[in-house]
Amino acid sequence: MSSRLYPLAAGNFAVGTGMFVTAGLLTPISADLKISTSAAGQLMTVFALAYAVLSPLLAAFTARLSRKRVLLIALAVFVAGNVLTALAPTYTLVMVTRVIAAAGAAMFTPTASGVANALTTPDRRGRALALVMGGLTVASAVGVPLGTWLGSASGWRATLWLVVGLGVIGFAGVAALVPDVKIAVSGRLGERFAPLADRRVLVVLGTQFLMFGAGFTAYTYIGSLFDLPLPAVLWAWGVGGIVGNQLGGRLTDSYGPRAMVLVGLGAATVFIALIPVANLALPIALVWAFLWGALGWLVAPAQQFRTVAAVPDNVPIGLGLLSSAQYIGLFAAGVAGGLALDGYGRTGVVVLATGVGALALLFTLVTYPRAAAVSSRESAPVK
Repeated sequence: MSSRLYPLAAGNFAVGTGMFVTAGLLTPISADLKISTSAAGQLMTVFALAYAVLSPLLAAFTARLSRKRVLLIALAVFVAGNVLTALAPTYTLVMVTRVIAAAGAAMFTPTASGVANALTTPDRRGRALALVMGGLTVASAVGVPLGTWLGSASGWRATLWLVVGLGVIGFAGVAALVPDVKIAVSGRLGERFAPLADRRVLVVLGTQFLMFGAGFTAYTYIGSLFDLPLPAVLWAWGVGGIVGNQLGGRLTDSYGPRAMVLVGLGAATVFIALIPVANLALPIALVWAFLWGALGWLVAPAQQFRTVAAVPDNVPIGLGLLSSAQYIGLFAAGVAGGLALDGYGRTGVVVLATGVGALALLFTLVTYPRAAAVSSRESAPVK
């Protein structure tokens, strides 16, 4: 089973590297394109917004295609978008090409999660989803620090060519190893949004939006928050993310999603508030980044589990909406974080991120009672 899931994780590794590495390249991008640091940060913002908007639209458009074909088309579009970004001479064209890359990502990640769900039994669902989504956390541990170092040494465009190579590897793995599973997917655009009428879905999406809004308000501008070697800090965060994501899958299977969501949200918010302390010395920063990544990424498998339980008959649609909520959160984080950075400096970014994290925790405590968590665990079938 793992051999079928690893190519999906590899595709997410390419997608995650292509998106998250922008945070480590703000300085070379702003220097090359002659723009401000906050303007460079909007490259991640436009990627996130395009992902959120295009995900349900492209899911409806590709509903009649086989899932394997969708995965392959998605990676091909993602690779093409990054090739165009590497070649684009102006800021405006770079922004446009990020939309193309985001379209590929918007097709790939939700489809990969749906295929992983279909290939596993309910008792191993948390671990399967953690493995596939683990590609994103491995990207933050390996791809992002490597891309940040490469961008500093050889120019940010060299990093984009690295992303292109990763996408090609993911494409080859999916083509060779992933079976063409059958998943019922609606082609009607209205049905893509039908789960939004369910309160259980709305509260999951609300937590996702606020959680990523908090974390990526800080992460998008992390290069402006630290005076220490950035690749090392990003590497420690990513390694922690790998550990947290894998533990999150197993702990979700054992203790349920509610405990993982609350523990992860609470701890991540505390660590965001400690950014000024982490900036005092590199050893402190490395320990801080590892713990922030580990505790924050505990939540990802639990949120997917909650979504599957809320819409067991529409798993691909539900996971697509979850991804959209995540990337709307990233979009809001990029915009709000940029305004905070321009207006109040690094202190403004930390305060804003911490406040949104506290709001996410409070929202989840109010909307996700223990009784609902027990009910969702008992009634979550596999499609």
